[in-house]
Amino acid sequence: MTDAAHSTDPAAAYAGAPRVPAEIIWVLRQVRATRSFGTAQGRDFWLRKAAVFDRIAIAEVATYAPQAAAKAVETAEAAARRLVEYDATHNGLSLRGSDIVTGEDCRVYVRREYHAWNRAQTL
Repeated sequence: MTDAAHSTDPAAAYAGAPRVPAEIIWVLRQVRATRSFGTAQGRDFWLRKAAVFDRIAIAEVATYAPQAAAKAVETAEAAARRLVEYDATHNGLSLRGSDIVTGEDCRVYVRREYHAWNRAQTL
């Protein structure tokens, strides 16, 4: 059995994840809640947001021509970079000497982190 975090299929990291619409609703509820209470978003928010945008981009790339999927990829990369920035600020992630350089590197990081997070949720 191939480890989903290291699979050549980018969608494999999201095996067992909630459906995309459910994740979008979760992200939107978190935005609404933090605006109401004036609190900052935590890592779960940034991870799940980046993951849902990555999943959308994966589907777009598989379905449409590169030009048509470009905006979804760009959005996924921006969300992934936000998670990387969060982890660098709050969790000690060091980008020095790291392989996290490009937008795609950030998306691979999201997949690896989401896979680990999702597995921990089911334990």
